[in-house]
Amino acid sequence: MRASRIAAGAEATLAVVIWGASFIATRLALRELSPAVVVWMRFAMGVVVLGAAVAVRREFAWPGWKEAAYFTLLGFIGITFHQWLQSTGLQTSQASTTGWIVTTSPVFIAVLGWVFLKERLGPLQVLGIALAAAGVLLVATRGDWRAVGIGRFGAPGDVLILISAINWAVFSVLSRAGLRRHPATQMIFYVVAAGWLLSTPLLWTGPGLREVGALSPTGWLAVGFLGFF
Repeated sequence: MRASRIAAGAEATLAVVIWGASFIATRLALRELSPAVVVWMRFAMGVVVLGAAVAVRREFAWPGWKEAAYFTLLGFIGITFHQWLQSTGLQTSQASTTGWIVTTSPVFIAVLGWVFLKERLGPLQVLGIALAAAGVLLVATRGDWRAVGIGRFGAPGDVLILISAINWAVFSVLSRAGLRRHPATQMIFYVVAAGWLLSTPLLWTGPGLREVGALSPTGWLAVGFLGFF
């Protein structure tokens, strides 16, 4: 039991480290690619990785029409729209600032759970939400509280990152029901596949995949990190 808990803790820690590094990798990729191409390439790789995992676990099964529509909705919210917000926001927002803002997602999840799922919030949770909100404003305004009063919220990208944190909370709350009916790996495979397909039209808004031809080894490393890890 102790060994399994240590292993679980190590895995969770590794996941957090990879998640934090993803913002830096995205910034590196955006030096050479447009946000739409970064999102498309990242999740093209992700579909391959998750598809292999589903195959190894023998969890593949064609979803019904209702489930397919549900996965498509989650794919748009959690992949297409969410990753577009973050990739576009990171063009002007610092990676460190983005990381701090995104960590408020659990706060929004708690609020949405209270509103829509009737989950209770205790006094300490309410205090935590207030502290988190104050922390976001402190980081995004670089400590200049007067900026809030005149409607200036950090860099333009900071606003998009904050919207992405709220959007991820919506995605998390909507995902809860599906995770009761499907294995996690199977469900996230369908969600990522749907989100990747829906992100394809974004390529038409710019040079598209022609940018990939000039991608440097550093750019490939950054995109590969995002796609596989």
